[in-house]
Amino acid sequence: MSGDIDPGSVTDPGSVTDPGRDADPGRDADPGSVTGPGSVADPGPVTAPDRDTDLTYADATDLAARIRRRELSAREVVRAHLDRIDRVNPHVNAIVTLDPEGAMAAAAAADERLVRGGPDGPLHGLPIAFKDTHLTRGMRTTYGSPLHAETVPDEDELLVQRIQAAGAIRIGKTNVPEFGAGSHTYNPVFGVTRNPYDLTRSAGGSSGGAAAALAAGMQPLADGSDMGGSLRNPASFCNVVGLRPTPGRVPSYPAWNLWDTLTVPGPMARTVADAALLLSVMAGPDPRCPVSLEAPGAPFREPLERDIAGLRVAWTPDLGGRVPVDRCVRGVLEPQLEVFRRLGCRVEEDCLDLDEAEDVFRVLRAHHFDLALGAALDASPEALKPSLAWNIEQGRRLTGPDLARATAGRARLHLRAVDFFARHDVLLAPVSQVAPFDAEAEYPDTVDGQPQHTYIDWMRSAYFVSVLGAPALSVPAGRTPGGLPVGLQIVGPPRADLAVLRVGAAYEAATGYGRRHPDILGKISM
Repeated sequence: MSGDIDPGSVTDPGSVTDPGRDADPGRDADPGSVTGPGSVADPGPVTAPDRDTDLTYADATDLAARIRRRELSAREVVRAHLDRIDRVNPHVNAIVTLDPEGAMAAAAAADERLVRGGPDGPLHGLPIAFKDTHLTRGMRTTYGSPLHAETVPDEDELLVQRIQAAGAIRIGKTNVPEFGAGSHTYNPVFGVTRNPYDLTRSAGGSSGGAAAALAAGMQPLADGSDMGGSLRNPASFCNVVGLRPTPGRVPSYPAWNLWDTLTVPGPMARTVADAALLLSVMAGPDPRCPVSLEAPGAPFREPLERDIAGLRVAWTPDLGGRVPVDRCVRGVLEPQLEVFRRLGCRVEEDCLDLDEAEDVFRVLRAHHFDLALGAALDASPEALKPSLAWNIEQGRRLTGPDLARATAGRARLHLRAVDFFARHDVLLAPVSQVAPFDAEAEYPDTVDGQPQHTYIDWMRSAYFVSVLGAPALSVPAGRTPGGLPVGLQIVGPPRADLAVLRVGAAYEAATGYGRRHPDILGKISM
């Protein structure tokens, strides 16, 4: 959930659209089986070649450099992505608001600035669709709710301002669950976002539209936010990269709670270097955000390549036995330990004490939902999905001692993390406990045979990490025998975002899993 909700501005919800169903939701072309220990996946594209994929699957760092050298124009790049959106988005439903005319006009202006020798930022000419929980001036921001189906903000929020100031070109908005609640992207305004690797499966959430748009070649970079896994789960499901930064690394403004450190904005991309590039313009202090870190973002633009030999790596397949994990997920991740060993790392199984993480997260999340959306529930109870109403009601039942217990428990978890990372440089764990599940289900009802009773039960492998205040990266780690993506979670000490990105880049370079893209159009034409 974004955390930047303004439920006070309720408008006529308008009509609810039905995105329909895909003609042929088949599997990837020849997904093969899980690779053996230490083996390198074939990085060649699954995508069938066509006229626009050379640009739409190019790395953001390369596109930006080519635009700066005037080997490409911003108009060419934006036009290629708009064409790609026109071809694949009807099947994926990742981008829910689109402004092609405004995007092409902005691209033309960007090209003119280069011709005149004007300033060009690190993202000059790159198209981006913003998450639909992030305020965009003059473009509707619906939060996936009928209550805001026609809401058009009169200001950009801070991260949108920074990304556009760095030269990115706004093309639209990406889909989210209702008010960003839950890790499956569907809502009554725009419907379900589908996984580009299997159109019958979930793309994750709440940044599911962002992740699916990346995986489908509709944008080179994406913004998102993460409370209980909303940057990491969709990245894992869609074979892209998502970073939950250290709280305060990317400041939030405006926000109903400026002191919030459970929800954090962050970057998504198809490569670790591209995620770092986006983070470099999102990060940095802002005096209006009291928890923002003073460190500037520019160092994230430096090359990430490092020799990680000697790195002390801890691995936990199930967070110390605290969460069930489906066998297909473990089957993909366990062989990845050999990759780290071959890179010279010292790998051992270990996990910090996370026994209080469940209570801490559930209490703080419920309190957040009550404060942010309690008034909306009172005014329009029929307009909120039942799981969201349940979470708000959980917050209303909290007492002062409940909040005190959670606050003290989070402090203890932080100190345990500090102690743990004095012995280990990074922790490896599953991002998600399941592979992408049926898009028609709200959430998976079992994990490894264990019942899941609420819409957040299955997200523990992500939200147990959220309460630590540590940076956590989801990086592609391979696919199940059925061709479904699985991500590896790399967690580092608080404020060690750059170190985590460097480890992720080394692993990515050794494997190449993220270079395999889905053949969406091939599946549709079958």
